[in-house]
Amino acid sequence: MREGCSLLSLATAVPPYVITQGEAKELAREAFGGKKALFDRLSGVFDNAGIAQRYIVAPHEWYMAGHGWRDRNSVYLKAAEELFVEAATDAIEKSGLMPEQIDGVVTVSTTGIATPSLEARVASKVGLRTSVRRVPLFGLGCAGGVSGLSLASRLAAADPGSHWLMVTVETCSISIQLDSDDPAAVVATALFGDGAAAAVVTSGHHSLARITGSAEKLWPDTLRIMGWEVEDPGLAVVFDRAIPPFIEAELTQAVDEMCASMGIKREEIGRLCSHPGGVKVIDAIETALDLNQGELNLEREVLRDFGNMSAPTVLFVLERLLARGLPDKTMMTAFGPGFTCAGMLLEAA
Repeated sequence: MREGCSLLSLATAVPPYVITQGEAKELAREAFGGKKALFDRLSGVFDNAGIAQRYIVAPHEWYMAGHGWRDRNSVYLKAAEELFVEAATDAIEKSGLMPEQIDGVVTVSTTGIATPSLEARVASKVGLRTSVRRVPLFGLGCAGGVSGLSLASRLAAADPGSHWLMVTVETCSISIQLDSDDPAAVVATALFGDGAAAAVVTSGHHSLARITGSAEKLWPDTLRIMGWEVEDPGLAVVFDRAIPPFIEAELTQAVDEMCASMGIKREEIGRLCSHPGGVKVIDAIETALDLNQGELNLEREVLRDFGNMSAPTVLFVLERLLARGLPDKTMMTAFGPGFTCAGMLLEAA
């Protein structure tokens, strides 16, 4: 348990372009024209995904053309820097701090390559001081929002009086590959959106919530369940159809183990705050943990309004939960490549 580490602020940001699910389906139907049988077999995922709209980093026509690594990563860098600045600036302002009071930055992003890393590229725009400590994280996928915030809180707790900024930016949409024979490519086209979130954590002050624990569960021999394939055109998504049944079968024991490591029982959790990777994933979480149907209503709302943005998505859920009011104990969860489940315990301030 970590006493005295607090969440001071939370902010979210989305890119300027929006696409409805109906528009996405029609564009995908055109784009996958050479793979008509594949698209027709899987097109129902657009209708059943529980998504109304998504925000994306490029105009619709960009996605209809072929792009290689250079083009895709150029779009990533430009969009990710803009989203980073917007989310980070908002989070620092909401925390009541000045940018120069930020002692360290944890940056989470897995949808592009940035060297120097994103926080270095935008440090002067955000107003970070030259002595700021930098911890960029890559490869966490959808679990990155929880894992990144947990790491920032541990760093803050280890250095009393310090203030840490955590920023996660993902541009999932640029990974869409319209010439692929992989069914996962169609599913990704129906699910992925782009966005960013940022938070400021510190030791010793109570504000939005106290961060009192974190844990992770890594399952062996599950590398092919979720992740990226590195291919010549860019990153290609790995989605296994086994994800929802795997969650149903494994989540209860995983949550019990994580709760035990944080010194609580699962029954003490007032509410989960889960990454809404998809409708079937939300259903699987509710089934595994014997939750009432629809109990994860905020997760469904965020999925409807933004799609799956990978790591930032769970923080969009937390933003709505904070606005509604945290219960005494909230457990954040997110699944990511590994296959892993990241968990973090919040207590109402």
